[in-house]
Amino acid sequence: MLPMIDPFKELREIEKRISSMLDLERAAVPATAKETVWAPAVNEKENDKAYYVEVDLPGVKKDDINVEVKDNILTISGERKFKKEEKDEGYIRTESFFGKFERRFTLPSDADAQKIEAKAEDGVLYITIPKIEEKENTKKIEIK
Repeated sequence: MLPMIDPFKELREIEKRISSMLDLERAAVPATAKETVWAPAVNEKENDKAYYVEVDLPGVKKDDINVEVKDNILTISGERKFKKEEKDEGYIRTESFFGKFERRFTLPSDADAQKIEAKAEDGVLYITIPKIEEKENTKKIEIK
């Protein structure tokens, strides 16, 4: 009688090897490295009057966000503080990103950098970048 062949045996072995490699990889990365690897998601849109930027910053306090413009570059930076993990709450793994973040955007030529406004609400940073009103550059020359 022929022995039973398990067609999934090799797949289970491969899965075990990959799983153990991932566990070693997670253990090899120090906590401080995990804390600095994140970039917030950004949505951008525009209309005739302004550009709008929405930055997802759940868990980031308003005081921990910095928005500035320098040399026509809009920089959004800050830090999300690490939540203290309580062992008795049954945490097995934490996948939230903590630490410093920064996103930079080159402003369009028609952006009015002097009138940019920012508002943080419900874990989202809303930035409004008004467009410069185009003025007629035609000057009537008086004939003498």
